[in-house]
Amino acid sequence: QVQLVESGGGLVQPGESLTLSCKASKNSFTFYTMGWYRQAPGHGRELVARVGTDGITNYPDSVKGRFTISRDNFDNTLYLRMDNLNPGDTAVYYCNAKWGQIDVWGQGTQVTVSS
Repeated sequence: QVQLVESGGGLVQPGESLTLSCKASKNSFTFYTMGWYRQAPGHGRELVARVGTDGITNYPDSVKGRFTISRDNFDNTLYLRMDNLNPGDTAVYYCNAKWGQIDVWGQGTQVTVSS
């Protein structure tokens, strides 16, 4: 099955931007609904952004207008552009791929927003 590797996390200051990447191992990437989730200490995992095989995206209100998800089906890569970051965005960010019964997670990448 597909394997996912995230990259791009790090420490940024409030108001700054960061872009995460998620590289998929298989060319069947185009068949997967792809998403980004995050989990902060003491909290459950929550959806941050999702993009379907048709390119339609959806976001929760907490990130709408600040985060942008995109996919490059030629390079099997998912991106998350995060603008105007605030300390509340601090979390481990996970890439997810879903296709039928297949539900695969990456290992996560830490994003810390602090002055």
